[in-house]
Amino acid sequence: MVTVEGTSTARFEPVRAALAAHLESGEELGASIAIDVDGVMEVDLWGGHADAARTVPWHRDTLVGLWSTTKTLSSLAALVLVDRGALDLDRPVAHYWPEFAARGKEDIEVRHVLAHTSGLSGWQQPFTVDDLYDWPTASARLAGQAPWWKPGSASGYHVQTQGQLVGELVRRVSGRTLTEFVDTEIAGPLGADVQIGAREADWPRIAPLVPPSQLLDMPADLDPEALFTKTLFGSPARDEHVDTPRWRRAELGAVNGHGNARGMARALSVISRHGEANGLRLLSTDTVDRILDVQADGIDLFLGVPVRWGIGYALTDPRTMPHMPTGRVCFWVGRGGSIVVMDLDRRITFAYTMNRLGDGLLGSERTHCYLKHVYEAFDANPSTPRTETRTARGEPGAPRRR
Repeated sequence: MVTVEGTSTARFEPVRAALAAHLESGEELGASIAIDVDGVMEVDLWGGHADAARTVPWHRDTLVGLWSTTKTLSSLAALVLVDRGALDLDRPVAHYWPEFAARGKEDIEVRHVLAHTSGLSGWQQPFTVDDLYDWPTASARLAGQAPWWKPGSASGYHVQTQGQLVGELVRRVSGRTLTEFVDTEIAGPLGADVQIGAREADWPRIAPLVPPSQLLDMPADLDPEALFTKTLFGSPARDEHVDTPRWRRAELGAVNGHGNARGMARALSVISRHGEANGLRLLSTDTVDRILDVQADGIDLFLGVPVRWGIGYALTDPRTMPHMPTGRVCFWVGRGGSIVVMDLDRRITFAYTMNRLGDGLLGSERTHCYLKHVYEAFDANPSTPRTETRTARGEPGAPRRR
């Protein structure tokens, strides 16, 4: 019998049961789930194994690569700078990064970058993973590139470029790298075990990612000039690069964040709680409200499915996320299924991280299963006392180092 460790309130028992079932079936290798309800961590669960051979248990402080769920941290960094007046969402990127104005990009605004509408969804070829790892090269190439569609007219998911664009803006206005800014202004103050890249001292805690058993075959007749093709091949990071020393040392604000569900819930609860968490106010209510301003609503030019983009995050949409409620809810997902959901109406933050990547474009089957149980449980018992916790092997405490 698989043991799920951690704590959960009685009303969220179905979430614990779903995690146990997926671990027992083998669909889940190792995972963590956290649910913060208005500052109370009602669910803090983990279980399974940190390695494919199932020899290393997933511990309370196990970290894992986040793929695109990293973008939730990078966007939060940008919004903190917006709130401080260092960045203006409606100002051109070139105001802060003059070289960016080249080749017709002088009118691209900061909000376009955060909403995936800037027209820079990939790097123009040739562009290699070595170029991606070199910050000055990667930034200079985007600054000198023409947009691939009219900026602001539609979204085209910025798979790996968004981290570079946001990170360059953070560097220009704060004088710090995105990695440093997230560490000192978000992770540290909020007590969140998250980071862009990974400090070498934390490498022993990282559970390597296991790709899906069935990888999608790309058609042989892809149009090289199609936006999908240009974005795909202009985003050079692949599964084989993950969990290597170069990957962990790099600053890839779109894809190489590391954390666990508890850390992500703590960091992003600042949005669900209208700008304040852990006794600190990082965002004003006005800045939080800007997140919900719809920037694009339609078929995303790269993803090929409907996405409602706010500023920095996707907004709830029953067309693609059927188990997510309507209202003031924003989220984003990572390759394989990791997710963070910020529900401003219910003041809920839900986070899920795992090491076995699932299939699916916006979340895996497991992602949607947990999401369904979260909201069914909450809506059935919206006022259950939050102090009633259920523990499986151990109470919460300081992160355990291995």
